[in-house]
Amino acid sequence: MTNYRWIICAMLFFATTINYLDRQVLSLTWKDFIQPEFHWTNDDYGNITSLFSLFYAISMLFAGRFVDWLDTKKGFLWAIGIWSFGAVIHAFCGIATSGITAGEWFVGFEGAREVIATVENIGRVASVSVVLFIFARLILAIGEAGNFPAAIKTTAEYFPKKDRALATSIFNAGATVGALAAPVSIPLIAKAWGWEMAFIVIGALGFVWMGFWVFIYNKPEGHPKVNKAELDYIQSDKDEMPEVVVETAVKEKKISFKQAFRYRQTWAFAFGKFMTDGVWWFFLFWAPAYLSSVYGIKSSDTAGQLAIFVLYAITLLSIIGGWLPSYFVDKKGMNPYAGRMKAMLIFAFFPLLALLAQPLGGYSYWIPVIIIGIAGAAHQAWSANIFSTIGDMFPKKAIATITGIGGMAGGIGSYFINKGSGLLFDFTQKNWSTVNGQALLDKYPQLQTPETADALLKEHNVGSIEELLKALQSAGDTVVNGISSGYMIIFSVCAVAYLIGWVVMKILVPKYKPITDL
Repeated sequence: MTNYRWIICAMLFFATTINYLDRQVLSLTWKDFIQPEFHWTNDDYGNITSLFSLFYAISMLFAGRFVDWLDTKKGFLWAIGIWSFGAVIHAFCGIATSGITAGEWFVGFEGAREVIATVENIGRVASVSVVLFIFARLILAIGEAGNFPAAIKTTAEYFPKKDRALATSIFNAGATVGALAAPVSIPLIAKAWGWEMAFIVIGALGFVWMGFWVFIYNKPEGHPKVNKAELDYIQSDKDEMPEVVVETAVKEKKISFKQAFRYRQTWAFAFGKFMTDGVWWFFLFWAPAYLSSVYGIKSSDTAGQLAIFVLYAITLLSIIGGWLPSYFVDKKGMNPYAGRMKAMLIFAFFPLLALLAQPLGGYSYWIPVIIIGIAGAAHQAWSANIFSTIGDMFPKKAIATITGIGGMAGGIGSYFINKGSGLLFDFTQKNWSTVNGQALLDKYPQLQTPETADALLKEHNVGSIEELLKALQSAGDTVVNGISSGYMIIFSVCAVAYLIGWVVMKILVPKYKPITDL
């Protein structure tokens, strides 16, 4: 028997890895590379990330149907082609900003930076560049939403039911590999060749993948490298009812949204997603900025790369999320829903550690890094189980619709937390920052005598010590940064989100109650 199906599985793994890498480029470059060029605020970045979450959630409603319509080969090519194009066009936002704000279109990346630096209206530079990046994120989100449905569909074609869970876990591991590879590759590319090349190099990987996919993939029954023995194995359960769950594509007739919202189980799942999806997106998009803003650790520094790598490595602990509910069901005799809810309650307590991240960060930045990693692992374990509650309670024909509703709810929650974070961080940085007097004297000893202090005032073109302090505070120089308080507030929200979600889910669906009237 040939084993060509595992080559197909490897292709799915690499597609998922590229998917995650493309998603991470902005979060690892905006604070240290992009922000100085375009004068972005935290709110600007919050707008970009929050809208990406919303675009992605909406796209998930249609991605499965799109893949079904085009079929696997073309569907996957279109999906990765669209998101790779979206990734690459981020790099040209600087040139487009140069053209729109200064009329200079025919410049290179370095030329665009020079032109933008001469534009006096920095507010226009910021607003134009943000709109351009939002458009690029829209294209990226539309394409990336197709990865999971296409990969699940391919798995169903090339693996019998008994092997699909293994194949899915293998290709899904690409997300973790992408998360681990991102901090040790993207900042290095940005530092060596500019942030634009980080988007281009990582985005180009998708086009390389497409070239392999064209020649490697075909339906197993018509593929010359799949012999009869392997085909018989793949189709060993073809006479049984298909057990393929694609988030937005199920062959059976779906139920309507109106029908779905009649059930408390739908509201329970949607509320759980609304409360918790945004926490993961927040950690994903803001962790590099957090280290940079609060601890001065840049993503281009070795320390920053190692910290983000360790953070995502800790999330691998989420593997226990699949084992714990099985233990409750098999060893304790619980029904699947009860076992899952008990496991989710345990996972919901771990994010409470986030309450300690900021207070203990004064001892070492490694403490919040480890805590955020643990909270991220708890989220992934929670997420795996909350998705499984749909199958526990709904018939197959309803799964796609309920999943789509939950995905939308999660996207809305993600929008609010990312948008709110940007606004809050700007507010606290502006209004809650205070000058650290000792640090000021250490850095500017001239202030200790009137003669040298006057020279320092002239150097900064101000007329008094008070004006100098305001100027230094506006520049973020030698201050106790109020943004730390902003992160403390968001960490507190993240810490309690899972317990709130669990309690409401339990109130709505206190006991295992499968839907039987659909």
